[in-house]
Amino acid sequence: MSKILIINISKERLHYYEFVKPIEDILKNVGVEFYTKHYTKFNDKDLKADKIIICGTSLMDNDFIDKIESFKWIEVYKKPILGICGGMQVISLIFNGELGKESEIGLFNENFVKSFLGMKEKKEVYHLHNNYITLPLEFEQFTSSKIPQAIKHKEKEIYGVLFHPEVRNKSLIENFVNL
Repeated sequence: MSKILIINISKERLHYYEFVKPIEDILKNVGVEFYTKHYTKFNDKDLKADKIIICGTSLMDNDFIDKIESFKWIEVYKKPILGICGGMQVISLIFNGELGKESEIGLFNENFVKSFLGMKEKKEVYHLHNNYITLPLEFEQFTSSKIPQAIKHKEKEIYGVLFHPEVRNKSLIENFVNL
């Protein structure tokens, strides 16, 4: 059985309950072994994890962007990564995407033009973000929206979603775990 590292990018403990614990609960329900660490505590031993999920955080919590160098390990990690909301922003910034400002809060219908971790065609997803990213050259977009909502590296198993599957689309996380 694989061991998954969940990376918390929140600066406040309270945000853990909204953005990290729901993912831990999904992994518990599918019987997956995991451990959780704050991104500031990441070290080389963590590169042994079989998969990594980088969680989102609250609308006003952008400290992780100022410390993007803490995530340079993404360039050398050879196993699957899933970035959720802020986690997708981290991945995109590491691969030279640019950050933009656009608030999207609530339920939105996204059209998946290709299957993405089990998501296809129109799906209702939950958005909670003030930032978005431009699509890095090494990635392809899986939704028809102007703002990239679901992306994957063209050669590596690096995935990102700007929405929150831990709220509305738990099967996406389960599908990532079962890659």
